[in-house]
Amino acid sequence: MTNLFFLVLCLSFGVFLKKIPALSKDAHLVINNLLLYICLPAATLLYTSTTQFSSQYALPILMPWLSFGFSFLFFHFLKRFVKFHPHSEAVLILTAGIPSVSFVGFPIFEMLYGDEGMHIGVLMSQAGSFLVCSTVGIVTAAYYAHAQAQGLGFLRDVLRFPTFLAFCAAIVINVSGVELPSMMVELLRKFSSPFSFLALTSIGMQIELRPKNINWKALAWGLGYKLILAPVLIFVLFVLVLKQRGIVAEMCILGAALGPMNTIAVVASNYRLNPTLAAQMVGVGIPLSLLVVALLNLLIHLL
Repeated sequence: MTNLFFLVLCLSFGVFLKKIPALSKDAHLVINNLLLYICLPAATLLYTSTTQFSSQYALPILMPWLSFGFSFLFFHFLKRFVKFHPHSEAVLILTAGIPSVSFVGFPIFEMLYGDEGMHIGVLMSQAGSFLVCSTVGIVTAAYYAHAQAQGLGFLRDVLRFPTFLAFCAAIVINVSGVELPSMMVELLRKFSSPFSFLALTSIGMQIELRPKNINWKALAWGLGYKLILAPVLIFVLFVLVLKQRGIVAEMCILGAALGPMNTIAVVASNYRLNPTLAAQMVGVGIPLSLLVVALLNLLIHLL
C-alpha cells in the first residue's frame, strides 16, 4: 500500500507543480535530464554490475524481453489496421512492452511469495525489465525520434547515451568479477535513490486527463496489450507450451500484467515521443494493473 500512496502523491505533486506560473511549461524536461544523465546511469552501474545471473531463473529474466518483443510485433502489425502517428506507436511499444517490476511488482511479489518472491523479482527487474529499458528500449526510442532523418544517426545517439555507456561498463565489471569500492557503491546508491520520486513527479507534470487531451484509441490499445494480451501470451508460452508450473510461472504471468515502467515513459518523453500519451499510460496503467494482478492471482489459484 505504501507504494500506491507514494505513486498517487508523486503524480499529484507533479500535477500541482505544473500549475505554478513561475515554472516553465518544459520544467519536466529539466527533471528528465537529471534522471537520464545522473540517476538512471548510476542505478544501471550499481545494479547491473552486481546482478548474479542464474539459469535456474531464466524464465523470469526472459519474460520482460518477450513482453517487449511481443509488443513490438503487435503494434507493428496493428498499424496496418489502426493508424497511429509514429511517435504514438513508439510510446505504445515502449510503455506497453516494459512492465514496472521494481516499483509495482516488488511489494506484490513480497506479499504473495515472501523472500523467494523478492529474490526472483530482483532478477526479473535488474536482468529483465531494467536491461530492456537500458538497451533495446533506448534504441527503439532513438530510432523513432530520428525516423525522419537519413542514415544511422540514431545509433550515434544511443552510443553516446549515458545509461547505455553505464550499462556497457557494468557488464564489463560484472563479467570480470571486479567488486566496486564500498564508497563508490554508496555514492551510486545516493545518486540513484531519488529516481522514483523524480520520475513520477515528472510524469505527473505531463498528465493531461481532460477528455479532449486523451487519445482514447491509443490508450485503449496500449493498456489492452499491457494488462490483458501480454499476460495471456506469457501464460500460453510458459504454461501451455513449456509446461511450467509453480512460483516461477505464476510470477511471470503476474509480472507481465504489471503497469508500464515509469523509467521508459521518461525516456519517451525526453525523446519527445508523445509525452502526453506516455504519461497517461503510466498514470492510468499502474493503478489499473493492481486490479488486474489481483484478479489474475485469484484465477491462478482457482485453476
